[in-house]
Amino acid sequence: MKSLNFPYSPALDQIRMLAASLVFAFHFYLHYYKLSGAVLGSSWWGLVSEGHTGVALFFTLSGFLFMRIAYHQAVIEYRQFVRNRILRIFPLYLVMFFLATSIGRNAFQPQDIFYLLFSNLGNAPTSGSVITGAAWTISVELTFYLLFPFLSRMVINKGLRYIVQLLALMLLFKLSAYSVTPASTHMLFSTLVGRFDQFVIGMLAALVWQHQHAGLRRWSKYLFPCALLAVIVNSALQAHFAPFGRGPVKHPFWITWSMQEALGWAAFIVTWAAAEYRLPAWLSRLLAQGGEISFSFYMLHFSLIFLLVTYCGFIHITGINWLDSAVVFVVLYAFVWAVARLSFVTIEQPFLRMRRPYGETPAP
Repeated sequence: MKSLNFPYSPALDQIRMLAASLVFAFHFYLHYYKLSGAVLGSSWWGLVSEGHTGVALFFTLSGFLFMRIAYHQAVIEYRQFVRNRILRIFPLYLVMFFLATSIGRNAFQPQDIFYLLFSNLGNAPTSGSVITGAAWTISVELTFYLLFPFLSRMVINKGLRYIVQLLALMLLFKLSAYSVTPASTHMLFSTLVGRFDQFVIGMLAALVWQHQHAGLRRWSKYLFPCALLAVIVNSALQAHFAPFGRGPVKHPFWITWSMQEALGWAAFIVTWAAAEYRLPAWLSRLLAQGGEISFSFYMLHFSLIFLLVTYCGFIHITGINWLDSAVVFVVLYAFVWAVARLSFVTIEQPFLRMRRPYGETPAP
């Protein structure tokens, strides 16, 4: 997606679409593929069976992108920054929130309106239905937006030392929260205590890029496969030791899980961006459009998976479960893409055109 505040990077759009696709594959596996009675037995399928890692990729990418913007701009005007962020996420988020309150109208309480800012806590209306459940990430992302202009200034002034100090404190908070929470897994999965370090590690990736981009470009063809392997291994470790939703409700793996996950994705982001792989023109255009619609894709995909499961069940085509699932996956993915495109053009794009520059580019 093109920004008013930073040169366009096709690589970042490609990563956005990858993040949304991982979450789609995760929910497709849990709610459709398992209808066949089959499971992905090997932990090496962790990128699918633990495909919620796409959320970590979104969070880490946000930290990376906005810190890159902070380095690019001389000044970030706080009011315009927040205004642009609200225009970016709130139109579609409000649609999902009011859909959720309509579904749960009989249980709605006036104070539930405050869940607009806390969609990841308590009995948020959006968490009452699977078709709006993905909105839990929005309040986490919004908190980062509100703090980022201050954090970025501190990182620019103090550098790596500030990030290390911040991550050390967050690790202490994680250990403390884990120690006092009986069922700590979901707490660490869906709250700021468990997730904010992923944005910070994204900012760390931008700091590395700022000072080492020449070396990253020179060695990217060797570094990128290593980063990809790190992401795969980390997902496999989670699938083996502490799978989300299937493992123990309290496991020490989760204390460092988010940092491990974000470090792998941070390496993936910087090495993929540095590699600047030349893709066929048609594929590059398709992936760029995918990045553009990735927010709608992420927010709406579960509705279509749910409708498929509810009204069609598992569709037998060839009698081979994995092949039948692959065919349905491709068809459903294309359908979600089309719906996401419609959502983007109808709901998101008119508000995105209202954005303004929120920074001043340094004089040459």
